[in-house]
Amino acid sequence: MKVKNILVSQPEPQVANSPYGVIAEKHKVKIDFQPFIEVVGVPGKEFRKDKIALTDFKSFIFTSRVAIDHFFRMCEEMRVPINPEWKYFCPSEAVAFYLQKFVPYRKRKIYPGKGSLADLMPILKKQRGEHFMLPTSDILNPDIPDLLEKYNITWTRATMYQTVISDLSHLSDVKYDILVFFSPEGIRSLLKNFPDFKQEKTCIAGFGSTTKAAIEENDLRLDIAVPTAKFTSMTQALDSYIEASNKTK
Repeated sequence: MKVKNILVSQPEPQVANSPYGVIAEKHKVKIDFQPFIEVVGVPGKEFRKDKIALTDFKSFIFTSRVAIDHFFRMCEEMRVPINPEWKYFCPSEAVAFYLQKFVPYRKRKIYPGKGSLADLMPILKKQRGEHFMLPTSDILNPDIPDLLEKYNITWTRATMYQTVISDLSHLSDVKYDILVFFSPEGIRSLLKNFPDFKQEKTCIAGFGSTTKAAIEENDLRLDIAVPTAKFTSMTQALDSYIEASNKTK
């Protein structure tokens, strides 16, 4: 089936020459962006009920830029001053650089991995006797605690934001050639908003093992799985799929 339009269940990238823009231009396809889930901050009043004191920690693990946003929001709400001695551990340079929005970027206080949380384990192990805080959503990928426990990392989870299903009633339907998902919550949102959804010829692309599991659990067909040995990013996989599907026979 020739691909003409794609719906990506995330906000539109706010950068010039994004990989999606390159794909749209290269293959002359229409790409729409619509978040299927929304992130809502946990109020400081609610966070206090967990009895976690930010000042009891000096080392923090951030798995995403969203986690960074809500950590510093919580500091502001709870009137906790930013300690210049705090240390920040991030799975990638991209996440680490985002800290510049809130603190001076000093390499001796910020420790980036090479692209995954697993890359951080040797760095975390060197912080002998350290107790880390992990700011998270109410939904946590089970691979994260499993990895931390495997390496005997002492850590505390701090739930600072929640993931909720977006209202997609403004969409008349989801008749796209490809639907792209990055989380199990995106799949749940699809079926909550469109309970009569029938996949039929629609191609579904999913990123990550938990997204794959959610697709299969709901009796949907996963046509594009990422990451793989061949494709590490969704845009790489989409580019290849469209190239093959739209090839003139």
